[in-house]
Amino acid sequence: MAGGVLDQSVSEFSAALASKRPTPGGGSAAALAGALGAGLVSMVCRYTVGRERYAEVEDAMQRVLARSESLREALEEAVEADVAAYGSYSDAQSMPKETDEEQRERHTAQQAALRKSTEVPLAVAECCAELLEIAAEAAELGNQFLISDAAVGAELAAAARASAELNVGLNLGGLEDESFAGECRSRLEAIAARVGERELVERAQRAVAERAGA
Repeated sequence: MAGGVLDQSVSEFSAALASKRPTPGGGSAAALAGALGAGLVSMVCRYTVGRERYAEVEDAMQRVLARSESLREALEEAVEADVAAYGSYSDAQSMPKETDEEQRERHTAQQAALRKSTEVPLAVAECCAELLEIAAEAAELGNQFLISDAAVGAELAAAARASAELNVGLNLGGLEDESFAGECRSRLEAIAARVGERELVERAQRAVAERAGA
Protein backbone atom coordinates (compact mmCIF):
# COMPACT_ATOMS: atom_id res chain seq x y z
CA MET A 1 0.00 0.00 0.00
CA ALA A 2 1.66 3.17 -1.17
CA GLY A 3 2.10 5.65 1.61
CA GLY A 4 1.09 3.09 4.25
CA VAL A 5 2.82 2.22 7.47
CA LEU A 6 4.94 -0.41 5.72
CA ASP A 7 6.56 2.36 3.70
CA GLN A 8 7.85 3.99 6.87
CA SER A 9 11.36 3.51 8.18
CA VAL A 10 11.81 1.60 11.43
CA SER A 11 12.34 4.88 13.23
CA GLU A 12 9.23 6.42 11.68
CA PHE A 13 7.10 3.42 12.58
CA SER A 14 8.40 3.45 16.15
CA ALA A 15 7.66 7.16 16.41
CA ALA A 16 4.16 6.59 15.02
CA LEU A 17 3.51 3.96 17.68
CA ALA A 18 4.66 6.40 20.35
CA SER A 19 2.59 9.29 19.03
CA LYS A 20 -0.76 10.56 20.25
CA ARG A 21 -2.52 8.85 17.36
CA PRO A 22 -4.59 5.67 17.52
CA THR A 23 -2.88 3.98 14.57
CA PRO A 24 -0.66 2.16 14.13
CA GLY A 25 -1.33 0.46 17.43
CA GLY A 26 -0.95 -2.87 19.15
CA GLY A 27 -2.57 -4.84 16.36
CA SER A 28 -0.17 -3.56 13.74
CA ALA A 29 2.77 -4.01 16.11
CA ALA A 30 1.76 -7.64 16.70
CA ALA A 31 1.48 -8.34 12.98
CA LEU A 32 4.85 -6.74 12.35
CA ALA A 33 6.46 -8.81 15.09
CA GLY A 34 5.14 -11.91 13.38
CA ALA A 35 6.40 -10.74 10.00
CA LEU A 36 9.86 -10.15 11.47
CA GLY A 37 9.82 -13.63 12.96
CA ALA A 38 8.91 -15.09 9.57
CA GLY A 39 11.74 -13.13 8.01
CA LEU A 40 14.23 -14.69 10.41
CA VAL A 41 12.98 -18.17 9.59
CA SER A 42 13.35 -17.42 5.89
CA MET A 43 16.92 -16.24 6.44
CA VAL A 44 17.81 -19.48 8.22
CA CYS A 45 16.33 -21.44 5.33
CA ARG A 46 18.23 -19.49 2.70
CA TYR A 47 21.51 -20.16 4.48
CA THR A 48 20.64 -23.86 4.53
CA VAL A 49 19.20 -24.78 1.12
CA GLY A 50 21.64 -25.59 -1.64
CA ARG A 51 24.46 -26.52 0.75
CA GLU A 52 25.93 -29.99 0.53
CA ARG A 53 26.22 -30.29 4.30
CA TYR A 54 22.44 -29.96 4.59
CA ALA A 55 21.46 -32.00 1.52
CA GLU A 56 19.41 -34.43 3.63
CA VAL A 57 17.10 -31.64 4.79
CA GLU A 58 16.96 -29.76 1.46
CA ASP A 59 13.35 -30.66 0.68
CA ALA A 60 12.15 -29.93 4.20
CA MET A 61 13.87 -26.55 4.31
CA GLN A 62 12.58 -25.60 0.87
CA ARG A 63 9.10 -26.33 2.17
CA VAL A 64 9.69 -24.29 5.32
CA LEU A 65 11.03 -21.41 3.22
CA ALA A 66 7.96 -21.38 1.00
CA ARG A 67 5.67 -21.27 4.05
CA SER A 68 7.69 -18.65 5.93
CA GLU A 69 7.64 -16.33 2.93
CA SER A 70 3.90 -16.81 2.48
CA LEU A 71 3.35 -16.06 6.16
CA ARG A 72 5.64 -13.03 6.06
CA GLU A 73 3.59 -11.59 3.21
CA ALA A 74 0.30 -12.25 4.99
CA LEU A 75 1.53 -10.72 8.23
CA GLU A 76 2.85 -7.63 6.48
CA GLU A 77 -0.57 -7.20 4.87
CA ALA A 78 -2.12 -7.48 8.32
CA VAL A 79 -0.03 -4.53 9.54
CA GLU A 80 -1.91 -2.33 7.08
CA ALA A 81 -5.21 -4.18 7.49
CA ASP A 82 -5.25 -3.47 11.20
CA VAL A 83 -4.85 0.26 10.55
CA ALA A 84 -7.71 0.14 8.04
CA ALA A 85 -9.94 -1.82 10.42
CA TYR A 86 -9.48 0.70 13.19
CA GLY A 87 -10.08 3.49 10.72
CA SER A 88 -13.44 2.01 9.79
CA TYR A 89 -14.42 1.81 13.45
CA SER A 90 -13.32 5.39 14.05
CA ASP A 91 -15.38 6.47 11.04
CA ALA A 92 -18.39 4.65 12.44
CA GLN A 93 -17.96 6.35 15.78
CA SER A 94 -18.04 9.71 14.03
CA MET A 95 -21.31 9.07 12.23
CA PRO A 96 -24.27 11.28 13.16
CA LYS A 97 -26.68 9.98 15.81
CA GLU A 98 -29.37 12.58 16.09
CA THR A 99 -32.26 10.55 14.71
CA ASP A 100 -33.32 6.95 15.28
CA GLU A 101 -32.34 6.10 11.70
CA GLU A 102 -28.91 7.66 12.14
CA GLN A 103 -28.41 5.74 15.35
CA ARG A 104 -29.32 2.46 13.65
CA GLU A 105 -26.96 3.14 10.77
CA ARG A 106 -24.19 4.12 13.14
CA HIS A 107 -24.69 0.99 15.22
CA THR A 108 -24.65 -1.24 12.13
CA ALA A 109 -21.43 0.38 10.94
CA GLN A 110 -19.85 -0.03 14.37
CA GLN A 111 -20.64 -3.72 14.48
CA ALA A 112 -19.30 -4.27 10.95
CA ALA A 113 -16.10 -2.45 11.84
CA LEU A 114 -15.75 -4.37 15.10
CA ARG A 115 -16.14 -7.61 13.19
CA LYS A 116 -13.31 -6.61 10.84
CA SER A 117 -11.21 -5.49 13.79
CA THR A 118 -11.62 -9.01 15.17
CA GLU A 119 -10.97 -10.88 11.93
CA VAL A 120 -7.59 -9.22 11.34
CA PRO A 121 -5.89 -10.17 14.64
CA LEU A 122 -7.49 -13.61 14.55
CA ALA A 123 -5.85 -14.24 11.18
CA VAL A 124 -2.58 -12.96 12.63
CA ALA A 125 -2.84 -15.45 15.50
CA GLU A 126 -3.48 -18.29 13.06
CA CYS A 127 -0.51 -17.28 10.91
CA CYS A 128 1.71 -17.16 13.98
CA ALA A 129 0.60 -20.62 15.07
CA GLU A 130 1.93 -22.02 11.81
CA LEU A 131 5.01 -19.82 12.08
CA LEU A 132 5.76 -21.33 15.49
CA GLU A 133 5.70 -24.80 13.96
CA ILE A 134 8.09 -24.02 11.14
CA ALA A 135 10.38 -21.90 13.33
CA ALA A 136 10.92 -24.91 15.59
CA GLU A 137 11.59 -27.05 12.53
CA ALA A 138 14.09 -24.52 11.20
CA ALA A 139 15.90 -24.52 14.53
CA GLU A 140 16.15 -28.31 14.42
CA LEU A 141 17.18 -28.69 10.78
CA GLY A 142 18.62 -25.38 9.64
CA ASN A 143 22.15 -24.10 9.28
CA GLN A 144 23.88 -24.68 12.60
CA PHE A 145 25.32 -21.18 12.67
CA LEU A 146 21.90 -19.49 12.42
CA ILE A 147 19.69 -21.66 14.58
CA SER A 148 19.43 -18.98 17.25
CA ASP A 149 17.76 -16.78 14.63
CA ALA A 150 15.10 -19.44 14.17
CA ALA A 151 14.57 -19.52 17.93
CA VAL A 152 14.19 -15.74 17.99
CA GLY A 153 11.67 -16.14 15.18
CA ALA A 154 9.73 -18.53 17.40
CA GLU A 155 9.79 -16.05 20.28
CA LEU A 156 8.50 -13.28 18.03
CA ALA A 157 5.77 -15.55 16.68
CA ALA A 158 4.70 -16.45 20.21
CA ALA A 159 4.58 -12.81 21.28
CA ALA A 160 2.65 -11.83 18.15
CA ARG A 161 0.17 -14.66 18.66
CA ALA A 162 -0.47 -13.74 22.31
CA SER A 163 -0.86 -10.07 21.44
CA ALA A 164 -3.24 -10.77 18.58
CA GLU A 165 -5.34 -13.09 20.73
CA LEU A 166 -5.58 -10.37 23.37
CA ASN A 167 -7.08 -8.02 20.80
CA VAL A 168 -9.48 -10.69 19.59
CA GLY A 169 -10.70 -11.31 23.12
CA LEU A 170 -11.29 -7.63 23.77
CA ASN A 171 -13.23 -7.15 20.53
CA LEU A 172 -15.39 -10.21 21.08
CA GLY A 173 -16.84 -8.54 24.14
CA GLY A 174 -18.44 -5.85 21.97
CA LEU A 175 -19.81 -8.09 19.22
CA GLU A 176 -23.53 -8.80 19.13
CA ASP A 177 -23.32 -11.51 16.48
CA GLU A 178 -23.07 -14.55 18.76
CA SER A 179 -22.66 -16.92 15.84
CA PHE A 180 -19.60 -15.06 14.59
CA ALA A 181 -18.23 -14.67 18.12
CA GLY A 182 -18.62 -18.39 18.70
CA GLU A 183 -16.80 -19.14 15.45
CA CYS A 184 -13.93 -16.90 16.55
CA ARG A 185 -13.71 -18.63 19.93
CA SER A 186 -13.60 -21.99 18.18
CA ARG A 187 -10.73 -20.78 16.01
CA LEU A 188 -8.85 -19.60 19.11
CA GLU A 189 -9.39 -23.03 20.68
CA ALA A 190 -8.06 -24.67 17.51
CA ILE A 191 -4.91 -22.56 17.71
CA ALA A 192 -4.36 -23.59 21.33
CA ALA A 193 -4.92 -27.25 20.46
CA ARG A 194 -2.49 -26.97 17.58
CA VAL A 195 0.48 -25.27 19.25
CA GLY A 196 -0.25 -25.17 22.98
CA GLU A 197 1.36 -22.38 24.98
CA ARG A 198 5.17 -22.14 24.78
CA GLU A 199 5.92 -25.74 23.84
CA LEU A 200 7.18 -24.89 20.35
CA VAL A 201 9.28 -21.99 21.61
CA GLU A 202 10.87 -24.34 24.12
CA ARG A 203 11.39 -26.93 21.39
CA ALA A 204 13.29 -24.34 19.36
CA GLN A 205 15.33 -23.38 22.41
CA ARG A 206 16.23 -27.03 23.06
CA ALA A 207 17.38 -27.40 19.47
CA VAL A 208 19.69 -24.42 19.90
CA ALA A 209 21.11 -25.80 23.14
CA GLU A 210 21.61 -29.28 21.69
CA ARG A 211 23.11 -28.18 18.37
CA ALA A 212 25.20 -25.23 19.55
CA GLY A 213 28.23 -27.38 20.29
CA ALA A 214 27.69 -29.99 17.59
